[in-house]
Amino acid sequence: MLVQSILLGIIGVFCILDSRLLGRLNFERPLIVSTLVGIVLGDLQTGLMVGASLELMSLGIVNIGAAAPPDMNMASIIATAFAIFSNANAETALTIAIPISVLGQMLAIVMRTVLSNFSHRADTLIEEGKFDAAKRIHIIYGSILYSLSYFVPIFLAIYFGTDLVKQLVDMIPTWLTDGLNVASKILPAFGFALLLNTMLTNRLVPYLLLGFLITAYSGLSITGVAFFACIVAFVMYEVKYSGNGGGGSAEVDPLEDDL
Repeated sequence: MLVQSILLGIIGVFCILDSRLLGRLNFERPLIVSTLVGIVLGDLQTGLMVGASLELMSLGIVNIGAAAPPDMNMASIIATAFAIFSNANAETALTIAIPISVLGQMLAIVMRTVLSNFSHRADTLIEEGKFDAAKRIHIIYGSILYSLSYFVPIFLAIYFGTDLVKQLVDMIPTWLTDGLNVASKILPAFGFALLLNTMLTNRLVPYLLLGFLITAYSGLSITGVAFFACIVAFVMYEVKYSGNGGGGSAEVDPLEDDL
């Protein structure tokens, strides 16, 4: 358990530094994070299932400016580990992930408050001409604090909390479990609703209805529908932008997107 707790803490550090120090490779997305957890713990299938459910729930969560959204990165690691250790399903993992994501959100707010004071110190060092010290504050000290703010909670939660979570899951009455299962099925729809609230336009409504009808009545799996959507997007792109089939084509505004 000690080695697994350390490895999961390192995964959390790597994923949180992805968008802060290493560029943005999307390792902090719940689907990828949970998959990595599944690989480390030897249960890739559960990691993928939990990650997919958490990804659906977090689709509409966008970090804008200094706003601190619920931390789905930490939640994905801990919830996936608990689901694997306790043989729980994806729905139970979702109910564990929600309070953990709120806790991670509060930790992020505290960390940003601390780092804002570092910025003032860096300004002072720059005015004094101590540029190397100013760089160390942002690149080294800030990264170390961010890493610790992830490694420590994840390590403690995995190393000390597994048995406790198993006991709590066993104590949950059936009626409450059923209610949580229903709620967990609503959460992905809520994530889609948040996403559509920012991107849905009148032109996109027919495509939304088309995807819904295909999914509801065709009998295809989600993977099949996704491949079908990729083909439709490619064909429409070719129709719109390939352009010289019928003689001279009108100039197309690259900023206008009917898709």
